[in-house]
Order: sequence, then structure tokens, then C-alpha cells
Amino acid sequence: MSQTQPTVNPFAQMQAGRPTGPLVLGYEVIIGFETHTQLTTQSKIFSRASTAFGAEPNTQASAVDFALPGALPVMNKGAVQRAIEFGLAVNAHIAESSVFARKNYFYPDLPKGYQISQFEIPVVQGGTVEFFLGDEKKSVRLVRAHLEEDAGKSLHEDFVGMSGIDLNRAGTPLLEIVTEPDMRSSAEAVAYAKELHKIVTWIGICDGNMQEGSFRCDANVSVRKPGAELGTRREIKNLNSFRFMQQAIDYEVRWQIEQIEDGKTIQQATVLFDPDTGETRAMRTKEDAADYRYFPDPDLPPLVISREWVEETRAAMKELPRAMAARFRSQHGLSEHDAAQLTCSWGIAADYEDAAKLSSEPKLAANWYINAVLPALNSSDALPEISVYELTSTKAPAKIAALISRISDNTISNKAARQVFELLWSRNTVDAEPIAQVDALIEQLGLKQMSDTSELEKIIDDVLAANAKNVEEVRAGNAKAMNALVGQAMKATKGKANPAQVNELLKKKLA
Repeated sequence: MSQTQPTVNPFAQMQAGRPTGPLVLGYEVIIGFETHTQLTTQSKIFSRASTAFGAEPNTQASAVDFALPGALPVMNKGAVQRAIEFGLAVNAHIAESSVFARKNYFYPDLPKGYQISQFEIPVVQGGTVEFFLGDEKKSVRLVRAHLEEDAGKSLHEDFVGMSGIDLNRAGTPLLEIVTEPDMRSSAEAVAYAKELHKIVTWIGICDGNMQEGSFRCDANVSVRKPGAELGTRREIKNLNSFRFMQQAIDYEVRWQIEQIEDGKTIQQATVLFDPDTGETRAMRTKEDAADYRYFPDPDLPPLVISREWVEETRAAMKELPRAMAARFRSQHGLSEHDAAQLTCSWGIAADYEDAAKLSSEPKLAANWYINAVLPALNSSDALPEISVYELTSTKAPAKIAALISRISDNTISNKAARQVFELLWSRNTVDAEPIAQVDALIEQLGLKQMSDTSELEKIIDDVLAANAKNVEEVRAGNAKAMNALVGQAMKATKGKANPAQVNELLKKKLA
């Protein structure tokens, strides 16, 4: 059976035909990512030991994890299942047969002296991740995603003059996702990482907890003059927040440019980011693939995945973000950008759909989620650091639908509705029906629009009488003068008039 064998070192490739990004001091920034995604299996990839986080050191490690003589690895089917799901989510090729290899290196938290990984033939090959950077659509090509085991963890903080080793994490299943060096700025890199985070949490293969190390990103960064060959890359390891990711890449780019401008040579290295200083520092020289002396693991046969398994998985998966975004565009008439924002997480997408149904105003509901709900979530750090934000406890869809209904029946203006929303969000009251909460706040804040047409007409007559110059300018065709009259009328009604009704009455009286 023939197999597609992806390039082993994607970062050595020239990027012919790839667009350039904004130059930094005359240099083009080249960024590729390797992301270690911890899979949501209950047991480890080659043993039955638990993967639960936070246990006492070395209480969740089996004979396989400790590398005791005679202990043999057994493949975890759940890890393979999750790899298939990821491949389908990014439109990648799922290899019918893939091979596990031993990646040899010696470090205290790797008891076997090698890591079981995949090298020449990974389980997931190719694929793309699409996202928006502002209003611009971007696409990053994936080289591969391969299964491997995690190493243990060295502990330094609680020991004086020595380190401890915790092997609870050893053998935890990882899916390492490798991109082409397609990104051209730190902002683009962060946008990619957020989109990847969304995908793996959406389909449920990873909990996305960056603080616990479930989603760890390594950024490979180099710079070059436009049109030149790729520069020497340095790998920033274990970036565990999107904010630190951007800071680390920006610092590394500036550092590399300064070194080159000073006539120095960039050495390939693994570096760490120190959030306290905002700087990267070299940890060790960077190895090449040959240094790991990969060879097929004799204890593990090839991993064979039938087409039937792939198709059964495809049929069982819930609607993917890009498919749901396409449906939002066709069903609700949303723009591509808006549909992408509303599918930032499964919780938001599901909530938006509920609000759209309850209000029968899908476009208005989309505007409220994009311009009110999402900013409120982001300001409270709820997105995107957690995998799915569940809003059902706040009755958010019903509250948004209630606000839309009071705007539609001219009870309140859009501006007043924002005031009501802010109080609804901050108070998060769930013991009353949303429409009753909205009505109570409208009454409490005195935001109800004027419904007495005769009273409004009298106010407009007074405004016209007091602004004769503006009236003349309007009749002479000056549109700005009309805006001034509307503003005066709204001021006179303390913002309680319906702006559209004010406009209509003014036009009628000035005709």
C-alpha cells in the first residue's frame, strides 16, 4: 500500500508563492507552529494509567510509564479515534497505515531514554486551518499531526540543590500538530493558535486548558530579507497563553533582527519566554531530526485504520465550525466574517441559534452576540482561554430575544437597549423570566420611548421654532442641518423619542 510521506522538516522548505506579511524594520517574519494537544482519554496512550490532572507525584504511573523491564506498550484506541476526528475537522488525509518510532534522547523525565512518536508516516497528513485576522481571511497549511506520548515533568521549586521527577504525565497521549511556516506576524500566529484551540475543543479531543498544559504551543521563528532564503529558526517552547505568545514572538523577532544588523549569526536553538522580563532566553541548542536517531518501534505494529472506521467517525461527529458558519451564511444571510465570529465556540454558536429562533431576527441576534455578548465574555477573560463557554445558566438567548422584541416594538432604542444589556449581564439574574427582567430594567432606568405622537409633535414644533437657521439650511438641501435638528429633538425628549419617528415627523413638517 503506497503512503504519502510528508516532508520531515517542513521549516527547511522555501515558501514559493506564499504571500508576504508586513515587514519589520525591512525584514519578513516567518513563523511555523508545533502544538502539543493533550487528548481527552481517561487512560494513557500505551498503558491503563489515569491521565487525571493534579494527583500526587508518581501515583499515576504504571510499569509501562516507569519503563520497567518487560513492560510492553499497548495502543489506546481512544487516542486513535481522536486523531481521526481532528484529521476530518481540518480536511486532512487519514493514513490507512502509520508507523510508530522511537525518538531517542536522554533526559531525567524520560525513563525509557526514548519517546514513542511518529516520524516518517504520521496518522494525519496535510490539512488546513482557516481563520480571520481582523476582516482578512487567512489560511495556514498543516504538514501533519502525529500521535505520541508525553514525557514526565521535572520539579525544581520544592527542592534545594536538586530536582524531583514526577512521572504522572509520562505516557499521556498527545497529538502534535505541525504547520508549514505560513504565518507572517505575531498577530497572525495568535489568530491561528486561537482557531486551532477552537477546533480541538469544539470536537472534544482536548479540554484546551493552557494553564494545565493541555494545549502547549511551540513557535518556530525566523526572519529574512524579502525574497531571501529562510533564515535560521529559533523555537520558543511551551507558550501557555495567547498574550505571552504574542509578546514572546514580538521580542524574538526584534532580537533576531538586532543580531543580524550587528553582524552576528543566528544559531538554531530552543528558547524559553520569561513573562516577568518579557524576554526570550536560550535553553539549549536545537537538535535536528538526525540527532534523535529515529527508528521504527519494534514493540508496536503499524497502526491500521480502515476506511469504514473513518467514515463511521465522520458520520458521528457533530457539525464542524466551518460547516456551521456556512449554514449561518445561507440560512441567516450573515457575512462570512460574522458567521466565523459566531462559531468561535460551540457554546456561543448554540446560544446564538437559540436567540435567532426565539427572536425570529437572526441578523439582529447576530449583531447583539458579536457587538455585546462576545465583548462582554472577552472582557471577563472567559474566551478563548476555556474550551466552551456555556451561557444557558444566564438565559442569554432569551434575554437577547427579549431585548430585540422591545427594540422591534419601539419600546426602547438601540442605545437604551445597550444600557439594559449591561445591567442584565452584570447582575446575571436567573430567577425571573427574561422579558420581565428587561421590562423591569426599562422602567427602573426610565428608558421607555415616547409613544404619544401628539406630545412628540409639540416638542418638534418647539425645536423648529427655536432653530430657524437650521430649518432654512435643511430646506436649502443641507443634510447636516437635518442631523442637528434630530439631535435637538432627541435632547429635548431626553433620548426617549424614537429617532426614526423624529426623522419622519421632521421631514413631514419641513416638506
